[in-house]
Amino acid sequence: MRDLRRTAGVLFFVLCSALVATMRPGPLSAQEPVDLILHGGTIFTADDLLSIQHAVAIRDGRIVDVGGEGLLDRYRADRTIDLDGKFVVPGFIDSHIHISGDPRWYIDLNGVSSIAEIQRRVRAKADELEPGHWITGYGWSEDELAEGRRPLRGDLDEAAADNPVILTRAGGHSAVANSRALEVAGVDESTPQPEKGIIEKDDQGRPNGVIRERQDIVQRFVPEATWEQLRPSFVANLQALFAKGITSIVEASNSVERYQEQWVPTYREHRGELPRVSVQIRPPIGDDGSVDEAIQVLKDFGHVSGEGDEWLRVGPMKVFVDGGFTGPAAWTIEPYKGQPDYYGVRNLDEDQLYRLVKAAHDMGWQGGFHTIGDAAIRMAVDVYDRVLRESPAPDRRHYLTHFTVSPPDETMRTMARDNILIVQQPNFTYTLAGRYVDYLTADRAAHNNPVRVPMEHGIFMAFSSDILPIGPLVGIYAAVTRKGMGGRTFAPEEEATGVPQALAAYTRNGAYITHEEDFKGTVEPGTAADLAVLDRNLVTIDPEEIMDAEVLMTLLGGRIVYRAEEAPASR
Repeated sequence: MRDLRRTAGVLFFVLCSALVATMRPGPLSAQEPVDLILHGGTIFTADDLLSIQHAVAIRDGRIVDVGGEGLLDRYRADRTIDLDGKFVVPGFIDSHIHISGDPRWYIDLNGVSSIAEIQRRVRAKADELEPGHWITGYGWSEDELAEGRRPLRGDLDEAAADNPVILTRAGGHSAVANSRALEVAGVDESTPQPEKGIIEKDDQGRPNGVIRERQDIVQRFVPEATWEQLRPSFVANLQALFAKGITSIVEASNSVERYQEQWVPTYREHRGELPRVSVQIRPPIGDDGSVDEAIQVLKDFGHVSGEGDEWLRVGPMKVFVDGGFTGPAAWTIEPYKGQPDYYGVRNLDEDQLYRLVKAAHDMGWQGGFHTIGDAAIRMAVDVYDRVLRESPAPDRRHYLTHFTVSPPDETMRTMARDNILIVQQPNFTYTLAGRYVDYLTADRAAHNNPVRVPMEHGIFMAFSSDILPIGPLVGIYAAVTRKGMGGRTFAPEEEATGVPQALAAYTRNGAYITHEEDFKGTVEPGTAADLAVLDRNLVTIDPEEIMDAEVLMTLLGGRIVYRAEEAPASR
């Protein structure tokens, strides 16, 4: 009897042990497999709470889980990266940028610090080319030049008198040409001012070489490079974005032909090797503002915003409502400071804009318009509002790019009501500070490129660079400090935002602009594993250090596409 009770007890223990075993977590051998785990860092997730985590698990290009060091116990990774305290953000999304290929006669002038350096580069390029061949370039800014002024025709004549030269200012809204280039284009003191542009002249009435907005009157004589000449640098310029932590872009101005002949084949050939992109389509507007051809081009194209895949999509329709501020030619409600009769340039009237927007909207297009001056902003919003009332589409997400001169409160209230968004460039506050002080009255200059005030009106905003300069860190710094290049601040108590909000505007908000917020822009389960690893925590450092931060590593779909020498190693 005692043996029977002992046997029964043993059986009861075995049964209980088996039951308990089924309730315990599985052994390590049951860990879920993943491709990569990053851990030991500070991960800014850009989720709804702007929360911080410390580890992320990745499989098949997507984020599987995000949390703490416990992910190392929960998952079995092919590779792990100890971040050693580094700072991780979703891959930056630049929602308005220009990328192209460069012909052999092109000079990169980004970051040049003197007219003397411009002359050296022009002279060196002239030595490479035969006499008479065109020289082009892009990127100079008088705000960065030691001489404190713009280069003029005489400066370029000294460097290359025998070659026609035209160099575009950073921002693209003005250029300087030398005497040979002006001669080829037939531009002299008797040339009338072009429609919607300005040929600047010196005290003797002679062109000084600077042309605002209508530099095409000279550039049309530059030989057109073939796609075969441009393609290698086009791919290289796209891949160079990874070093800045950028994994997605909205390319800001393309014809239908360029989209079909350059972007489509490039992304077919280099699928998964380039930043994800939505390509804005800019239909042709007539010199007189006519839009009939533009409407027909969109109809014939047969595609609308959002079509494509995770790598290449048709973006919003682009329209230049006014000119740029580097000219300056932005269309403003009040006249420019010191120029009582000058209000900038309007490129088409309200009726013409309405016809184009209504036709495109009814086809299914999203709009993303260039509007820098407050008059241009007001007119564009009025047109959007009319179209949305006639053809409701509350989630179309039409937006305005630049939004430099703050419009009336009534306009911002309309934007909030209609869900008209802003793609802002806070970096303009840094790089174009001198232009705003020179051309805008004090209050308008103080609120240049507004950030917080539109947000407080309930307007959704994403950040971008418009290549002035490209790096997101300049925009984040300017949004947080509201400082210009010379150290002057612009209404920081009213317009500055916090670092977490600026990071969100450069990541998840950019995904919202292109209707991809469920796919990318945050570090959350299910989103694309597009990540940037920085050497310091942007949230906790002194804001003055933001531009000193460095991108150490960039991941695109879970694959490392950029790694600095100091980047954490994988094992």
